[in-house]
Amino acid sequence: LGTAVGPDGKVVVRLVAQQYSFTPPCIVVPADMPVTFRATSTDAIHGFIVGTTNANTMLIPGFVATFTTTFAQPGEHLMPCHEYCGTGHEAMWARVQVLPATEFMAKAKPGERLSCVPR
Repeated sequence: LGTAVGPDGKVVVRLVAQQYSFTPPCIVVPADMPVTFRATSTDAIHGFIVGTTNANTMLIPGFVATFTTTFAQPGEHLMPCHEYCGTGHEAMWARVQVLPATEFMAKAKPGERLSCVPR
């Protein structure tokens, strides 16, 4: 899970939602490049919106939600769950770090997932 650059140069984020967290809890993406999100839920209906962007989707168990967006500006956004999913819902959020494209590509290694969570 996390962000990877495919052999075709496309940037894909893979993430999973579960009560009451997202995995990975911090996502790294490039600015000014198309980014495809592929996400699902393990247990209940969840959803997310990324800060002031148009990234907004619902996550349903058994279904992989897929959409592509472009982040215009480098910076950090909060990514809260926007579908009530139980008593811990209010604490369910992740972060999205948008890096300049050149900085992102310098960090991205072929075949590896990128995340802003320390290893």
